[in-house]
Amino acid sequence: MIRLSHVSRSYRQQTGLPVPALQDFSLTLAEGSMTAVTGPSGCGKSTLLHLLGALDRPDTGEVEVSGIPLHLATERQRTRYRRETVGIVFQFFHLLPGMTLLENVALPLILAGAGKQTASGKAAALLELAGLASKAARLPQEVSGGELQRAAVARALVHQPRLLLADEPTGNLDSENAARVMELFHTVHRSRLATILLVTHSPEIAVQAPGQVALADGRIASQSGPP
Repeated sequence: MIRLSHVSRSYRQQTGLPVPALQDFSLTLAEGSMTAVTGPSGCGKSTLLHLLGALDRPDTGEVEVSGIPLHLATERQRTRYRRETVGIVFQFFHLLPGMTLLENVALPLILAGAGKQTASGKAAALLELAGLASKAARLPQEVSGGELQRAAVARALVHQPRLLLADEPTGNLDSENAARVMELFHTVHRSRLATILLVTHSPEIAVQAPGQVALADGRIASQSGPP
């Protein structure tokens, strides 16, 4: 499902000197898996997400998701990949304040050309999965942060992506709401709705994932659980 082989990616400082983010990095994750990635700031976690989200390219090495070689893909192919194959959940929810939760979740389908009734039906089903059926008509400012994040997960899933990337999805939440968001990720995992890769600074969150990968200095420091 996910394969990174001997990937290296560096960025340049203002001085012009390269700063390595990932160094000869290799990782394989099975379809349907749920994996938490941890490590200190600057260890390569964000770069890994950007590569898998087709938001960046490696300097060297191969990045493949669902048979799609992202390191070789054209910009058109990468755009289609982002639209169809991957869903992304951010630390900040990025829901539109003038739209209800249902409208926010349905929006990606409508932008992709789906009819409003079809998009609303799929959005409603995912809000129910997220425990938010009763809040579907609420505006973002009328619900809690935990409910906003669960709605953001629903929005990331509405186009049925094969890969779900989550960047610090519980970083702004208290422990109770973080637990509810993690429960939703586990529901997605058990239902095999998507392969999940979750980046977190929290050891308490990471241990809840069946698989864990710890990064240090752009390399894998340790890996446990199923691949």
